[in-house]
Amino acid sequence: MSSLFVTLSAGIVFGVALAAPPGPMNAIIAEESVVRGWVAGFKAGLGAMSADVIFLVLAALGVVAFVERFPLVRAGMIGVGGVLMLYFAYGAVSDLQSSFRAGAGATDESDPRVGTGFRKAFVLALTNPYQILFWLTIGVGLLQPGTLDVLAQTPYVGSSLAGLLVVETGSPALVTGFFGGLVLWITGFPAALVGAERRVEAFAPIVAGISAVVLAGFGVLFLVQSVTTLA
Repeated sequence: MSSLFVTLSAGIVFGVALAAPPGPMNAIIAEESVVRGWVAGFKAGLGAMSADVIFLVLAALGVVAFVERFPLVRAGMIGVGGVLMLYFAYGAVSDLQSSFRAGAGATDESDPRVGTGFRKAFVLALTNPYQILFWLTIGVGLLQPGTLDVLAQTPYVGSSLAGLLVVETGSPALVTGFFGGLVLWITGFPAALVGAERRVEAFAPIVAGISAVVLAGFGVLFLVQSVTTLA
């Protein structure tokens, strides 16, 4: 039982560690949270996580490896992802010039755009090369017997955390904990942003502006990667 608890806990830590660093998904979640409320931010996170569920199934079936075998397909997906990020960056800039909420506690009824975050994050996640690469490598490893250095996979700081938390893979508890960590992040991150925005009046436009910069930066990066691969 203790081993099961450790594996489940490690999965939760792994999920949070991968979800927390800055990137295009968190940029969309942040923008939706401060512009349209917690529900919109949570739905955006749910969209990104739904793509992970699809990648998990495809990884289990061996379909995800198809992308790796055909560079042109991968380049096309990266290019589409880059264009989408630039488009969503434009949307974030537009939000800076409009009212940030349709009233306190926006809902699907009071602001139809509350539901758009899910679609934005879901489509973007399906074309996100980092997410695809994760499921081609580490994600597949989660399903196969072996070991995983959990914290070493953390973006940006993984090398300094290597060896601190090593668990056995191939366990349903690890995968369950991983998605539990994602749920924890997409629930808590929007709540923290909404709470901060209520205390600081200028917080919403700042976050929307940062989100636009992050999305535009990744959009340009992805387009460059796509063109380089095709060339």
